[in-house]
Amino acid sequence: MAKLILNRLSKAFETGGRPAVNDVSLEVRDGGFLALLGPSGCGKTTVLRMIAGFEQPTDGSILLGDRVLADAGEMVSPEHRNMAMVFQSYALWPHMSVADNVGYPLKVRGVTGERRRKKIQEALAAVRLEAYADRRPADLSGGQRQRVALARCLVTEPDVVLLDEPLANLDRHLRQEMEETFREFHLRSGATMIYVTHDQAEAMALATDVAVMSEGRLLQVASPQEIYARPEGRLVGGLVGQGAIVKWPAACVENRLLDWETLQGLLVQSQSSEPADILVRPQDVEIAGEGMPARVISVLFEGERYALKLALGDEQVLRAFSRQPVKVGDRVSIVIRSAWRL
Repeated sequence: MAKLILNRLSKAFETGGRPAVNDVSLEVRDGGFLALLGPSGCGKTTVLRMIAGFEQPTDGSILLGDRVLADAGEMVSPEHRNMAMVFQSYALWPHMSVADNVGYPLKVRGVTGERRRKKIQEALAAVRLEAYADRRPADLSGGQRQRVALARCLVTEPDVVLLDEPLANLDRHLRQEMEETFREFHLRSGATMIYVTHDQAEAMALATDVAVMSEGRLLQVASPQEIYARPEGRLVGGLVGQGAIVKWPAACVENRLLDWETLQGLLVQSQSSEPADILVRPQDVEIAGEGMPARVISVLFEGERYALKLALGDEQVLRAFSRQPVKVGDRVSIVIRSAWRL
């Protein structure tokens, strides 16, 4: 296998129109798990479709190792890319059994007999569906259908697996279960995986790398930990995590990680300092005996804690967590233990 390279990739569906994908360059490491994260309409699915071979780039190129898969002039067809795709709708044949659905790619490739039967059996075992081989998709739950779609990918031993919002139709319990299945699938197959999602929790839980997109452009590519702790810019900070972005007199500070002592000092000299965007995560906001005043404007009980929205003196809003019950309208004192200047 080899790494997948997107080189200044662009796609416009109308001549002269705004491109759906605009000058995207990134490398997906061999055997890596990349999540393409962004809101609806940001271009992430278009990127996936170009990698799969369903769309041709308007500009730029796609390479798998030294092999050019697509550019503006020519394109390798999807069936010759050794890639597999898992769709949101599962895309299973309703009249076929589970085993026949899983084995269909082998049938297309001319694999028959005992070899075909063995590979189907191995793929079903990998997703724990051996007992369901003779059932039809209509007899399965949503999570089981998704496992069948994964087994169909695994049976062809693809170099790259593409997943287009595969958990969007599942309830919360099944989503968590399938996340574990995806992790096991990635370890077992060794394939490079590219996962499109608008759910940052999915991206952070599954991927080894996260690429954040907005309006057709790539904003940042990094590990989930790096994206969460050190987002580049307001858009990434707003997409990842539950943090609030507020204006603070911090533009003159070189260090981008700010503690409470620094934040307090900056407020004192606010008249002579330009404001900057700072990202404050709710777990870094503490209700304390001495701090800055805030007013509770929203309370949501989450079982083990309360999720709060707090208004500062200038009506900017922060999020916070509390173990102790509070009421809307309460006046509290808060300390911001850590913040990140965007």
